[in-house]
Amino acid sequence: MLRVAVVGSGPSGVYTAQALVQQSLVPDVRVDVLDRLPCPYGLVRYGVAPDHEKIKSLQNTLRAVLEDERIGFVGNVEVGAHGLTPARLLRLYHAVVYCVGAAKDRRLGLPGEDLPGSFSATEFVSWYSAHPDAAGSGFTLGARSAVVIGVGNVAVDVTRILARGAAELRPTDVPHEALGALAGSRVREVHMVGRRGPSQAKFTTKELRELGTLPDASVGVEPGDLALDPGYADPSELPAVGRRNVDVVRGWAEAGEDSARARSIRLRFFLRPVELLAEDGRVAAVRFERTAPDDAGGVHGTGTYEEIEAQLVLRAVGYRGVPLEGLPFDAARGTVPHLAGRVLRNGSPSAGEYVAGWIKRGPTGVIGTNRPCAKETVASVLADAPALAARPLPDEPLDVLRESGLRPVEWPGWLAIEEAEDALGRSLGRRSVKIADWAGLLGAAGVGMAPQLPAA
Repeated sequence: MLRVAVVGSGPSGVYTAQALVQQSLVPDVRVDVLDRLPCPYGLVRYGVAPDHEKIKSLQNTLRAVLEDERIGFVGNVEVGAHGLTPARLLRLYHAVVYCVGAAKDRRLGLPGEDLPGSFSATEFVSWYSAHPDAAGSGFTLGARSAVVIGVGNVAVDVTRILARGAAELRPTDVPHEALGALAGSRVREVHMVGRRGPSQAKFTTKELRELGTLPDASVGVEPGDLALDPGYADPSELPAVGRRNVDVVRGWAEAGEDSARARSIRLRFFLRPVELLAEDGRVAAVRFERTAPDDAGGVHGTGTYEEIEAQLVLRAVGYRGVPLEGLPFDAARGTVPHLAGRVLRNGSPSAGEYVAGWIKRGPTGVIGTNRPCAKETVASVLADAPALAARPLPDEPLDVLRESGLRPVEWPGWLAIEEAEDALGRSLGRRSVKIADWAGLLGAAGVGMAPQLPAA
């Protein structure tokens, strides 16, 4: 039997587990999918906006994989500095595949970035997605004007949530505290700002169009911004996504803003943030430098500046992998060095250690990109399997974990959390509502907080 641990239960981890048990080269494979959280599905649960029901339904596909009798879900198990070390984990399994994603936001590196009222977009997403690490974040949304820095799908998501009425979110699984805060929001203007033009923006057309469907918000575009984009004037040479995005923005520019709407979304382009400005100790505005296209497909500063009022700033400029203690790490790329998924230590493959997903290739692609990425790594695992499986292991790794003081949440514990969230929703007159704190999740699962493990 080949026993494999997959660290991370998001799409890359689940697709890795699926590829391992569906192959026919190694007939007897058992996979444990470990996660620091007591809940599976990773960013599908904690990163997809609550009003994106179609994307969130991917959980049903991931669930079907985790219900395979050859796969076990093992939540509430941390790997790294405060839990199992990679060396200790490798003693329990023939192979370990790390699918830990890219958990850190990229910083802007600007003066005022850490002022009160300035947050990473991930902090905001984690709050309205009920991530237990975000419990008590307390977004009061007392701002009148918000600036979202970035023009990717995450920027569109947080812009849409800020501009969407709470009544529209009530049928979703958004946590009740967040729903109450959104209901009391005073935000009336949301500025989504990018340093390049609409033809180079990273959002998908589907996400962009959704901004124009919000019943209580209008979308405005500055004609002067659009005039700077050569692809806007002549989109014929743009990739298909770029052409579609330009068409959407052009439609908004020609229609103009509807001043009767309760909220205004303003798309701004060719503005690069240079400083967050303070008033009374909090962020009050963002200072931008006007940019212009260069001859290499990028932009350059023009020396002209503009300030946009903002009592709330959300930074959505990308993700970055973080080191996992005990694994090698390429700080420049934010990934674990590898060869076809095999972890490289001092330039050589490390027997039994692998990576897949964002920690392998960086934060690129869409959810489906994780499938071929996982298959490449699994091919490496299977090629190494004869040598790996020859090493003797403990009879049952989970018994060793429990003896070490850990309290794993297995699949029945996760189902109990789901039942508790259904009950919470019924008590509030809503559908299933996420439990947003560690104590509530672990209590529903029937376990308590586990002590930290000594390094070994």
